[in-house]
Amino acid sequence: MTTMNSTSGQLWAGVAKVDITAPAAAASDDPLGARIDPSTNDDRLYAKALVLKSVTVTVVIVTLDAVAIAEIGTIGNDYLALVRGRLHENLGLDPQNVLINVSHCHGSVCEDIEARTVRAVEEAWQNLVPVSVGVGRGHEDRIMENRRLKLKNGREADVRRAYALAPDEQVAAIGPVDPQIGILRLDREDGRTLAVVFNFACHPIQGVPSGGNSADLSGFASRVIEDHSSPGTVAFFLQGCGADINPVLYKDVDHPADAEPLGNLLGLSTLRALRTIETTATGPLKLINETLALPRADLAPHINALEAEQRRLLQSLQGTSLNLKTFIPLLVKYRLGGDFPSYASHRYLHEQSLGRDGLSKLDAANRKNIDQYTANIYIMEELTRIQTNLTLVKKNQALNLAAGTTTIAVEVLGLRLGDFVLITFPGELPVQIGLDIKRRSPHPFTFVAGVTNGYIYYTPTVQQLENLGGAQEDSDCLLAPEWQSIFRAKVAAILRRL
Repeated sequence: MTTMNSTSGQLWAGVAKVDITAPAAAASDDPLGARIDPSTNDDRLYAKALVLKSVTVTVVIVTLDAVAIAEIGTIGNDYLALVRGRLHENLGLDPQNVLINVSHCHGSVCEDIEARTVRAVEEAWQNLVPVSVGVGRGHEDRIMENRRLKLKNGREADVRRAYALAPDEQVAAIGPVDPQIGILRLDREDGRTLAVVFNFACHPIQGVPSGGNSADLSGFASRVIEDHSSPGTVAFFLQGCGADINPVLYKDVDHPADAEPLGNLLGLSTLRALRTIETTATGPLKLINETLALPRADLAPHINALEAEQRRLLQSLQGTSLNLKTFIPLLVKYRLGGDFPSYASHRYLHEQSLGRDGLSKLDAANRKNIDQYTANIYIMEELTRIQTNLTLVKKNQALNLAAGTTTIAVEVLGLRLGDFVLITFPGELPVQIGLDIKRRSPHPFTFVAGVTNGYIYYTPTVQQLENLGGAQEDSDCLLAPEWQSIFRAKVAAILRRL
């Protein structure tokens, strides 16, 4: 456990940003399965460094336009230790005072990401100036949606490009979103803005029309803020509790995916709130860094249950004389034809006048086959969802067994700068956890950042884990349900000490 504290006094800050965009030829596969176009870099990806210094405490915040700093993506698992080690060697910086948050965008970064991160911090260190501090909130509710769908059967499904949506008639409700933008503003002594830190909960996974490398909506939002602030202002995006939050209309098939309009809206909403924030020349700077041992899950029973459900669904498939080629024309004809799908009404009347019923029997047989083929499609879609999520569960069971320990160590940080309070965690936190932390905090300006100082995949709520196998969040998790109460207690303790 590390606690670094300073009372109110003069604060200094320095900023820098370094391009970390991968060369076009080095662009790689998106961890979600899409291919980033290797011939196109639509915008730049950055490592941004903010050095905060009081008389007794120095804290470094780094933000990366990347998917994670371990496990998934192209940044190695040793990245955090390497960067902290270099900063300790070069600057004498306490490794536990380094906070690195990724936007969780799915852009491709350069191979020498460690060296460029260190360079960004060293440049920011050289640029320290006296600052005043202000905190506030913005609001943006147009760019995101909760991707978990509550079904009428009590289960939950999710909105992913990896498989089909649950049928509309099965959906009963959706989960919440958090429209709050948490904002920290740092101004130079002459009133010009030096840095804007903004915290928001949404997966930056919309992409751009070309399919090229991109920092996604958080990158576009940062550009809007920097372009419309004082010259030299650096905008730092801190990913919030966005595990179950997608960009709005994420599955739209009628328009090219385009993160720029969404990012522009987020940037403008941040700017609107930024203008209402007043800064003060003094404020406490405090950092608490604690390590938690969270319980790993035994996923074997869940694997068995999912495989049993696969077998049940396979056995429910029924034969039909149709194939895709005959099904689609028949479906259109019978949806449009009403009582007379095979021909015009007079032909049916003619057959009836002669005591024949060939057309009506043909219609009955075709309708039965259409219904069964449709049922098979829905079963196939459900099998696809189960297979995709089962693969995640098996992967995490293998990771837990290979770890050789029943717990996983994670860092939880509490940062206070003036009235700005931040809690961080290395997992992908669902939005409800962030909402709960904010509601219970004794500090009115409390914000939460996931995917920070490591990466341990999704960390769903206890309720979401009851749905294990039904959605990505509950399936791609290393932890047992007890993790949430342990984390909640630790966060409460840290907030009381800040």
